[in-house]
Amino acid sequence: MDDLANLVRDVQDFPIKGILFKDITTLLQDAAAFRQTVDALAQACIGRQIDTIVAIESRGFIFGAPLAYRLGAGFVPVRKPGKLPSETVSIDYSLEYGTNTLEMHADAIKQGQRVLIVDDLLATGGSAKAAAELVERLGGVVVGLAFVIELESLEGIKKLEGYDVLSLIKF
Repeated sequence: MDDLANLVRDVQDFPIKGILFKDITTLLQDAAAFRQTVDALAQACIGRQIDTIVAIESRGFIFGAPLAYRLGAGFVPVRKPGKLPSETVSIDYSLEYGTNTLEMHADAIKQGQRVLIVDDLLATGGSAKAAAELVERLGGVVVGLAFVIELESLEGIKKLEGYDVLSLIKF
């Protein structure tokens, strides 16, 4: 995965001063690297009997949708407030530079459905934990969380104790 890590660009002071942003657009521009990333996520999920991929807005969609396709699973977007057209459930959470809210359609997850949550990056774990809580509130079973990148120094993995977590690249 070192070759993939080398394709991630650092952007200083984004989205606010003091944050070192890991930009995946440079990885996405490389067709072979993008394919390798999705394939590695899919390979790690074989045998998990995943019914649905839940992906977090917006970069999680980039990996979640092709992963759902590869695994023969459904796809559920978790979005920022006001972006979904039907009845939603919502949750507030903290992130490394503030707070935010996530929403999911109230009928998106069925009782007992096996769900993998996907996002591009695990930082403090706030959005991932919030997505897991939404899935569980609707009766789903979180079988794991998958990330392309994990920022180990921010210790987001601690918020996800009790869950199976996969990160392809660790910084």
